[in-house]
Amino acid sequence: MAISLAYVFSFTIFASLFIFSYAQVPCSNYTFISNKHFNSCIDLPFLDAHIHWNYFPSTNKVDMAYRAGQDLSGWIAWAINPTEIGMVGSQALLAFHDSSGSIVTYTTPISDYNPSMQPGDLSFQVSNMSAEYTNNEMIIFAVLGPFNNQTEFNHAWQAGGTVSNNIPQMHSTTGPNVQSFGEIDFLSG
Repeated sequence: MAISLAYVFSFTIFASLFIFSYAQVPCSNYTFISNKHFNSCIDLPFLDAHIHWNYFPSTNKVDMAYRAGQDLSGWIAWAINPTEIGMVGSQALLAFHDSSGSIVTYTTPISDYNPSMQPGDLSFQVSNMSAEYTNNEMIIFAVLGPFNNQTEFNHAWQAGGTVSNNIPQMHSTTGPNVQSFGEIDFLSG
């Protein structure tokens, strides 16, 4: 019996370490199940988040993927803020599971600290938007732009734990949730 318990304990620890290490894969070593490939990426410092992209100078467009750890009941968002640093003014891409269990993506502008989180147009074009959920991560894919020769932006990312009536609910207003913003340069990759 002791051997069986030792085996089960060892296997549990090994499995936990494997799962933890898989979830913590740096962006440069990440393989998308959709076989997409991105030349540039950043491991973001908060909310277990990562941004991957390909920048196309000839069209001034960005093919991107934003991925973040999340459970089935939560939501994720990534945004460009063309006018400010932080949330207000952000032009967000959002993903969550709706009440039927399907993954939903849409764009929403964030104009104040109590946004509606309803679908809306952004100040730039977004096409080919989709999302997937795998290995406890939500991933948003999209093509952004053209951006009129601009490659440096303020960006923000976010996560919340609740969706109610197919509307993402307020995220935490402390800790990593209020630190999740920075600058990104799609050209420097």
